[in-house]
Amino acid sequence: MLASLLLAAFFFPVHLVKGQIPSELLSPLGPQKILAAERARPNLRWPQYTNAGGQWLWFDSGAWTSGFFPATHYALNSRRIQCGANDRNGLNIADWRALGINSSRGLPLDASKVGHDVGFISFPFVEELALNPNDATAIRSINSLASALAGRFSERVGCTRSWDTSDPTQFTVIIDNMMNLELLFASARLTGNQNLRNIAVRHADTTMANHIRADGGSWHVIDYNSTSGNVIRKRTAQGYSDSSTWTRGQSWGIYGFANMYRLTGDVKYLDTARRMARFFINNLPSDGVVPWDFNAPLNPTRPADSSAAALVANALLLIARQETDQGQIKYWTDNAIRILNSITRVAWKANWQSLLSNGTVHKPQNNQNTGTVYGDYYYLLAGNELIRRQLVSCP
Repeated sequence: MLASLLLAAFFFPVHLVKGQIPSELLSPLGPQKILAAERARPNLRWPQYTNAGGQWLWFDSGAWTSGFFPATHYALNSRRIQCGANDRNGLNIADWRALGINSSRGLPLDASKVGHDVGFISFPFVEELALNPNDATAIRSINSLASALAGRFSERVGCTRSWDTSDPTQFTVIIDNMMNLELLFASARLTGNQNLRNIAVRHADTTMANHIRADGGSWHVIDYNSTSGNVIRKRTAQGYSDSSTWTRGQSWGIYGFANMYRLTGDVKYLDTARRMARFFINNLPSDGVVPWDFNAPLNPTRPADSSAAALVANALLLIARQETDQGQIKYWTDNAIRILNSITRVAWKANWQSLLSNGTVHKPQNNQNTGTVYGDYYYLLAGNELIRRQLVSCP
């Protein structure tokens, strides 16, 4: 049985309610679904999102999401290390590390096909390197991908370029790329090239200066002039409007800045993560279900985004891990659990191939109400972190 917890301050510190960590986080159905997807996976294809009926759609290695499914196997391997393997947790049905290695074959070992989204591609290689520091494939991939990312850096702008544009003077940066920075630190440790670390710090500092609003919300996209480095435009690509806050972008930012604090110890990054996280929590609807965009109209009903929910839960838990004040640890942890409870209630679908439904891939392109491979990955990671914190027991 899962341990019951008193959950405080889901939205405001003075509001106390009771709740329980959702049992679905550690359900044996999760590993069963992931193994079934691995067995059904076409050669050199990886799941990204589902159709409306919950069936996975498959994409090639050039998709920005192709690293998430192998990384999901590693997440289950980590859980097996934490919990052991038995019928009750479903972890005895596969060698998850072997599946992670196998499903990583065919992922790009350079950035020729994936452009700027190299951090996500590197996830399984970073996991394998942690288990085997001498793995040549992992080392080659991490260094190659990091080198390609560094090649997209502009000293004038102070960021790595996100999307390529036909206009050479337009230098576009999305907040998602805060998630790339750990790759640069990993390669710097392997090679001793501290310029990679410096690039990560510059990118984070520039993003902190230009992507974050005074109220703690964020812009998705900043267009710079590549010659002067000046900001041309602040806008959205996947959110409701240029003045709105797209929740998954906000989640990328919270996680990215909390992770930069972990990597550097510079408190300005933790302060930024806290400020963005408070904005997120204070703008949640009363039911706690994370919407696609905080500023989207309520009529017609705005879709939820289970991927943003799972991601921000991990971001809040990462902040909590780095706090020293017990009240703050509890505040971030309780809010993470409330979000996980809310999205589980809405999005857990036993009959879908994905763990979660109600993901919003790209609302302006009408791609919503799907499962997402990255939402499932972060949902599993949240369970692992709650086990690590001894807030929930292994089945």
